Amino acid sequence: MEEKRLAKEVCEQLIQAAYEAKKMSYAPYSNFHVGAALLGKSGRIYPGCNIENAAYTPTNCAERTAVFRAVSDGEREFTAIAVAGDGDDYLAPCGVCRQVLQEFAEPEEFIVLMAGKGMDYRAMTLAELFPASFSKADLEK
Repeated sequence: MEEKRLAKEVCEQLIQAAYEAKKMSYAPYSNFHVGAALLGKSGRIYPGCNIENAAYTPTNCAERTAVFRAVSDGEREFTAIAVAGDGDDYLAPCGVCRQVLQEFAEPEEFIVLMAGKGMDYRAMTLAELFPASFSKADLEK
């Protein structure tokens, strides 16, 4: 499936960048480290890591860190994101991150790569991962 939508080499590059970003994670409370790598339509890759806070609510996920970094650099359109965390299971973005990604992506085209162990991954579109989502179009009604 993912080969048709995103070249295997690009998938592997994004996953590797997500694992590298995970090394910068600040997770002293959960000890669960997450990295993300967001691919802009420009071709630039924006890394992000989870950043925890003692008050918990201000904690920021790796995916949102990557999006906020990209947006603050002027990029507003994205094609894919890779997410890598601790453990062997595929790691999907949380609901809040899915909503933030929805703001800047075409859900039917945007690819979410969920890394498993090593370079093993699962790919889904944002639309598959986040059906019946709320978007800008809902505000125009």
